[in-house]
Amino acid sequence: MTPEQMRDASLLELFSLEAEAQTLVLSTGLLALERDPTQADYLESCMRAAHSLKGAARIVGVDAGVSVAHVMEDYLVSAQEGRLYLRPEHIDALLQGTDLLMRIATPNNAPAPADIEAYVVLMGRLLVHMATVAPIAPPMAELQLEPPTATVESPMPAATQAPSAGAAEPSPKTKRTTESGERVLRVTAERLNSLLDLSSKSLVETQRLKPHLATMQRLKRMQNNGLRALENLNVRLKEQTLSLEAREALDDARRLLAESQQLLVEKNAELDEFAWQASQRAQVLYDTALACRMRPFADVLTGQVRMVRDLGRSLGKQVRLEIEGEKTQVDRDVLEKLEAPLTHLLRNAVDHGIESPEQRMLAGKPEEGLIRLRASNQAGLLVLELSDDGNGVDLEKVRRSIIERQLSPPDTAAQLSEEELLTFLFLPGFSLRGEVTEVSGRGVGLDAVQHMVRQLRGAVVLEQTAGEGSRFHLEVPLTLSVVRSLVVEVGDEAYAFPLAHIERMCDLEPADIVQVEGRQHFWYEGRHVGLVAASQLLQRPASQNSQQTLKVVVIRERDAIYGVAVERFIGERTLVVLPLDERLGKVQDISAGALLDDGSVVLIVDVEDMLRSVDKLLNTGRLERIARHGNQAVEAARKRVLVVDDSLTVRELQRKLLVNRGYDVAVAVDGMDGWNALRSEDFDLLITDIDMPRMDGIELVSLLRRDNRLQSLPVMVVSYKDREEDRRRGLDAGADYYLAKASFHDDALLDAVVELIGGARA
Repeated sequence: MTPEQMRDASLLELFSLEAEAQTLVLSTGLLALERDPTQADYLESCMRAAHSLKGAARIVGVDAGVSVAHVMEDYLVSAQEGRLYLRPEHIDALLQGTDLLMRIATPNNAPAPADIEAYVVLMGRLLVHMATVAPIAPPMAELQLEPPTATVESPMPAATQAPSAGAAEPSPKTKRTTESGERVLRVTAERLNSLLDLSSKSLVETQRLKPHLATMQRLKRMQNNGLRALENLNVRLKEQTLSLEAREALDDARRLLAESQQLLVEKNAELDEFAWQASQRAQVLYDTALACRMRPFADVLTGQVRMVRDLGRSLGKQVRLEIEGEKTQVDRDVLEKLEAPLTHLLRNAVDHGIESPEQRMLAGKPEEGLIRLRASNQAGLLVLELSDDGNGVDLEKVRRSIIERQLSPPDTAAQLSEEELLTFLFLPGFSLRGEVTEVSGRGVGLDAVQHMVRQLRGAVVLEQTAGEGSRFHLEVPLTLSVVRSLVVEVGDEAYAFPLAHIERMCDLEPADIVQVEGRQHFWYEGRHVGLVAASQLLQRPASQNSQQTLKVVVIRERDAIYGVAVERFIGERTLVVLPLDERLGKVQDISAGALLDDGSVVLIVDVEDMLRSVDKLLNTGRLERIARHGNQAVEAARKRVLVVDDSLTVRELQRKLLVNRGYDVAVAVDGMDGWNALRSEDFDLLITDIDMPRMDGIELVSLLRRDNRLQSLPVMVVSYKDREEDRRRGLDAGADYYLAKASFHDDALLDAVVELIGGARA
């Protein structure tokens, strides 16, 4: 390819990118002008978009684009000057011109020259007759253009309002920019996935410095103890006569030990500061990489407002789509998978929900039907509500269709509730349309929507009110790259259950487990729920745990609910999803993998697949019983922890967390109270605040480190202060671990305790 060809190819690509953005502005503005043709800001934005495309097409030598954009610009200028009042017929003509421009800018999809000529001739003829502001209806029947509706991915957020009249239009010689002026570049999804993967691994790697820091703190304490012991020895030897050589050797030992102690303190401080800064930067890198995958919900709405409008007109209906929450950030993979089900639901609302203008007038409704789509972020989920003010679902028609299709006996169908009737609409092949049309009646209905939503680990529910409309409620994860999970232990391995499928966690006493029809159950929400062992489902060794209670995760998928017995609850984690190697194929009951903070691997459970495995074991009679441990289990000695904090709330929170994990816990209300407890009782760990009355945490730790009996006791400082100098002060005083209350959460405290003294049992 010659340099000239390369230059042309680059310009054509830029022209295509600009066409995506400007045709989006045109479509949005023209649909708004159809409702109110006098809106000056939309007239201005549409005119400028056509003008910019005309100039861009001229630069790259696309004459067809120049011709179409030019006549559209003339049309819009005439409307601005009051010589043309835009009616729906005019909007149709301008929208067809918008489609032509997008096709012209799309490689291998250019319209035929005859289509371009017909469009330009028609628009020119209309302009000749525009002498007054009276409405002009162009003879659209003469124009036979049917450009295909293509979904074009735009890297720019889809605008739902016209840009301001003074907004600068992008030039084909510049990079794409957002409304805020930031530059936008195209990056492949694979590169984004790779960046997220690398950033998550970087975050994990920084966590591996924690045990090294703890070891360095212990080494510093041991070194300090050694220096103190040498000083004590020197005091005792002063009363004895030593040779000059012995005195010099003793002085050298003291000097070398003091120098090494000083060097250790300095290097330990440097390592601690590096670890803290590295973890902060790794977290920012990870958060930024994750944010790169997020796009505004508006991106999935490109063309949907136009589609609703055009479909309504083709069916003789007036329909308007209102959208809320366009800026809600969603993972690009989720958005791509949502486009098809949303399109289906919108078409369904126009076809089945909204009545004809005549029917709406008779029902006392406005002629124009309204469809509302609302998106919001709720607890890590994308919640979508799509409602219409149509006629709702004809429940009796659904009932008759159920009987005609022999899906239920007439007597049973007659007793079905509204909720039960609506669930039949999600069955494969179920349709209320008697005849096949271009829009519906082919049996590809809400079952396809439900299937696609379930692939996103989400759910969809239909509600309706007769005569007032229907409402679909969808919940899907905001991202498929990250999943909030409960991590448990099964057969000495870590597994993660996505929180979206967990009803609750519970500890079952032996008396809570009952036999019903030969299988183990427990009572939950007024019903007996089946109990299964995770070790059997995941093919791990059976647990040898001697705990009296049984740890159970209650999982649900639609109507299926079971209790899965595990060995231990490790805690909630936000996991970066790492797909399994494709060569492994589908691993039973497992959907993906992830890395924990310490770098160890955890497998993410496929709950839907696991429930199928349970049904299979039940049907074949191979479901094993879970051994129940009675009071005869020998309880090992529990490790003791002293919590010192002047805040009753913090003190009680820490006590409950540690007791629930199996530790024996004592509490003290301030440093003096804690010091008295330490001198009178034995503990495996001290957890203390810094700011306390009578004696603060720094004084307490300093006293402890000077005491021969207590100087080796592990110490954790938990403080609201999170500045580097505060952390340094606590660690220099002799603490082994410093945890900020600002970032405090259950897992952080418990993980640190395990790191310092291990599990609760001795």
